[in-house]
Amino acid sequence: NIMFGPDICGSTRRVHVIFNYKGENYLINHNIPCETDIYSHVYTLIVHPDQTYEVLIDNVSKRTGSLTEDWDFLGPKEIKDPNQSKPEDWVDEKTIVDPEAVKPEGWDDIPQFVADPEAEQPEDWDEELDGDWEAPLMPNPEYQGEWVAPRIPNPDYKGPWEHPMIPNPDYVHDSEIYAYTTAGVGIEIWQVKSGSIFDNIYVGNDVAYAKSVADKIVELRDQEKALQAAEDEAERAEREAEMARLEAELEEEEE
Repeated sequence: NIMFGPDICGSTRRVHVIFNYKGENYLINHNIPCETDIYSHVYTLIVHPDQTYEVLIDNVSKRTGSLTEDWDFLGPKEIKDPNQSKPEDWVDEKTIVDPEAVKPEGWDDIPQFVADPEAEQPEDWDEELDGDWEAPLMPNPEYQGEWVAPRIPNPDYKGPWEHPMIPNPDYVHDSEIYAYTTAGVGIEIWQVKSGSIFDNIYVGNDVAYAKSVADKIVELRDQEKALQAAEDEAERAEREAEMARLEAELEEEEE
């Protein structure tokens, strides 16, 4: 009925919250990042009878909202009116070419390139062998490109057309999306990295108890972090000691 938990696969790093509703699976419409380190974590999903929910990681709230708003169980409450369409004379072009603009005289007479006035004919240039010398071309600083008429605000502009909305005739409110008649626990695992352990699963109606259980896992996580930090520090000290020993041996050999 509910698929919940972290999904770490390829570039995916998210918490899945999937509900089965009338035989179809619906994934939450928001991305909830999951934890990706090596430590223990606890994921909690709370679903209330008023059809609100909360997702917590390590007893820290990551997402709250409504089942009817954050999933597409019921479809939209409103749809575009199929009997309405944008009027043919609707003007949604914000600007237009200035009809009074005129290309300046001589605009097209300005070349894109001109002879470099500072170029000089090489001393060893032989007109009989090399032909008439021509100065190399350079970009013309007076060239302004092709003339384009300026644009002005469109006096007939009406703004973007918005499609009128109407109530969705297929929308039917369901106040019991959260409710299931069967319950059980299953674990789906597909992993390419060993070492993952899934345990301490609680399904019930006591939110306070669930949080107290989660607190114990958070304490375990903190202990794991402390042990890892101590191990990292020990390895760092060992590396430094080994480096100092090698340096001392090198100094003795040089002496």
